[in-house]
Amino acid sequence: MAQDRPAALVTGSAGGIGRAAALRLARAGYDVAINYSRSEAAARRTLAELESLGGRHLALRADVSDDEAVGALAGEVGETFGRLDALVNNAGMTSQTPPDDLDGVDLAEWDRVFAVNVRGLFQVTRACAPRLRAARGSVVNVASIVGLRPGPQPLAYAASKAAVVSLTRTLSRVLAPEVRVNAVAPGWIAGDWMRRTLGEDYERLMERRATWTPMRRNVTEQDVAETIFSLIDSNPFVTGETIVIDGGYAATS
Repeated sequence: MAQDRPAALVTGSAGGIGRAAALRLARAGYDVAINYSRSEAAARRTLAELESLGGRHLALRADVSDDEAVGALAGEVGETFGRLDALVNNAGMTSQTPPDDLDGVDLAEWDRVFAVNVRGLFQVTRACAPRLRAARGSVVNVASIVGLRPGPQPLAYAASKAAVVSLTRTLSRVLAPEVRVNAVAPGWIAGDWMRRTLGEDYERLMERRATWTPMRRNVTEQDVAETIFSLIDSNPFVTGETIVIDGGYAATS
């Protein structure tokens, strides 16, 4: 039997954007299922934060590239909450190959990036579609600014995020009119992800990026979470769109 409180599933949510989105939804009164693949300790910490906000929350392990595991994930969410009002497809990974190293691209790594970032997104959405339709719910996919324009990210990652943008448009048609499907495309987010990407140049390049950004700072995980929540909660006639979150950098540079 469905409960009164709305319910959400956020994939890849032990930390980073996923964690921030899960906490934002919980603060708004959602019961939230977070998902992780390897980061169990971090997921448990995030679950404790969610539980401190009240409501009923879950931490579920599943590799989104594994369709059988995804089916079990969706089944447990449905059985526990009896409904699903929001899905945030945040699970993702990148490659370690430098962006300009064409010959260095490992095809097995390329396939793994696409299996998680693209096929995984599709599999989770498909598994959750019946309950999302029943709730007239919303899906938000986490893309990236490099899915829309070139940037200092590995080729496999950038191409996979371009596929997320395209898949968002396609799914918005397939799941209409019951379910809205949108995406967010963050710019350079201050934190561990860009620190790993930029290495020893992180501080210098992030400071320069902030200087060139009209809002005079870089994106935070909380900025992205607020936009995700807005697309879920406050935009009833917006679907098939990708919202850039970069303080105006891409629009003005």
